[in-house]
Amino acid sequence: MKAIRVHETGGPEVLRLQEVPDPIPGPGQVVIQVHAIGVNPVETYIRSGNYPRKPALPYTPGTDAAGIVEATGHGVTRIKCGQRAYTSGAISGAYAEKVLCQESQVHLLPEKVSFAQGAALGIPYATAYRALFQRARAMPGETVFVHGASGGVGIACVQLGRAAGLKVIGTAGTKQGREIILAEGAHHVLDHAAPDYLDQARTLTNGKGMDIVLEMLANVNLGKDLPLLTRGGRVVIIGCRGTVEINPRDAMSRDADILGMTLFNATEQDLAVIHAALVAGLENGTLRPIIGQQLPLGEAPQAHQAVMATGALGKIVLLPQASQ
Repeated sequence: MKAIRVHETGGPEVLRLQEVPDPIPGPGQVVIQVHAIGVNPVETYIRSGNYPRKPALPYTPGTDAAGIVEATGHGVTRIKCGQRAYTSGAISGAYAEKVLCQESQVHLLPEKVSFAQGAALGIPYATAYRALFQRARAMPGETVFVHGASGGVGIACVQLGRAAGLKVIGTAGTKQGREIILAEGAHHVLDHAAPDYLDQARTLTNGKGMDIVLEMLANVNLGKDLPLLTRGGRVVIIGCRGTVEINPRDAMSRDADILGMTLFNATEQDLAVIHAALVAGLENGTLRPIIGQQLPLGEAPQAHQAVMATGALGKIVLLPQASQ
């Protein structure tokens, strides 16, 4: 089969399409014939070598894919060959025509959800759910400010928040991004390129402030987020690309919490809860992953450049069959 392999850390050019042996499932394992692969920013950090998790070289990137179950190992009972499924982790790496997973990493994909949408779930939607409900402990009626809401994680935050009864305010830097955020359920949308957008945000809460801020770029925005909070408010740091200076008094005066998170810290029980909720949302239509770009597997380097570009809309997906 074909797979993307990384033999040395570096720029996107180190992603190379190569022939590798087909995976064979062992006990408790599943092989999926991949139809679509989700591309996530964290995979660019790992590829560059600038991330705490450093896989042994060479490796195949990726954890998120969707396709058809091709084979199962001894002891697998929940998943059967021929079923549509998506992954939330992988043993062999998802940037490939086939992927090997533990049974617990495989979840059934409803018929009405496309493979591209299934590939958009693993990291973005699980991150959004964990940020909102397992870290911020969001409650119906609270106001959530999604700072940078037009990407894969941001759209997931908007949909999950609206479905849970939160008042959702999102930001985006482009007109198209703001239109998507409104269409996906935000009550209000702001242009974070406008000089007075934070004043507009405060006005939308009648001066109370935000209960929750979900932050995609903390190195730019964290110092601005804290004054937005109401008493007892929470900022969850989902994304960050550098250091930032804040005034701790902005947190002290509000009894505010600054909560870091990474999906890699989620326990097996946390993940089981997350994906039970996500599958339910797919089935009832409250969760609808938005696909931004679809590229052949061989264009993984271009996908890594696109996923880090400013103003990315929706999810970037790789298609193995398009590389044949």
